[in-house]
Amino acid sequence: MNVLSLNYLGNIQYFSKLCFSECIVDIHEYYRRRSFRNRCEILSAGGRTALTASVVNPGNFSRTAVKDIRLDNTRRWRHTHWQSMVSSYKNSPYFDFYAERFEPFYDREFEFLFELNAGLLEVILDIISPGTKPLFSKRYVETCGEDNDYRGSISPLPRLMRPDTRFRDEPYWQVFSDRFAFERNLSVVDLIFCEGPGARDILKKCYVP
Repeated sequence: MNVLSLNYLGNIQYFSKLCFSECIVDIHEYYRRRSFRNRCEILSAGGRTALTASVVNPGNFSRTAVKDIRLDNTRRWRHTHWQSMVSSYKNSPYFDFYAERFEPFYDREFEFLFELNAGLLEVILDIISPGTKPLFSKRYVETCGEDNDYRGSISPLPRLMRPDTRFRDEPYWQVFSDRFAFERNLSVVDLIFCEGPGARDILKKCYVP
């Protein structure tokens, strides 16, 4: 079974595993800064763009479980994220069709990062793989090695990435394709807004059994 972290609008690599292999999402692992737990990457007019949800510093991130991390709602990150997505994807083929599924998450204040990420995860799975439900851990997940543990290696930091023989890039049409080459492994919302019902087929091609 693959072990994943609870990511914010996870990328294509993340969802290819979640949809086409047995996975458990560890919500009891310690939170890691500068990770996809509160960050995603989309394609904007300026190129690959990171969106980061602001969290409250608990005093010791390295000893705080992901499920206990609080969001910092004193900052305007929710407004910034939604406006960035509108600006980036308003001309994509399926944005108008799916926007109403995502916008409520940016109109509402969530206390915990877990609540936001889990809610978005369920919406995304309902769009691309109806009937698939995430399995959340009841305690920290111990593993015997790195082969099936992706909590650290699905990362925005190149030094933490490792070769993934179970994942391959599958190009698809993207917004701003007239000015940029294909951007690999963005947040799955990029795939959803660009490919709509075809997103599942793309993800299936990305997963190597």
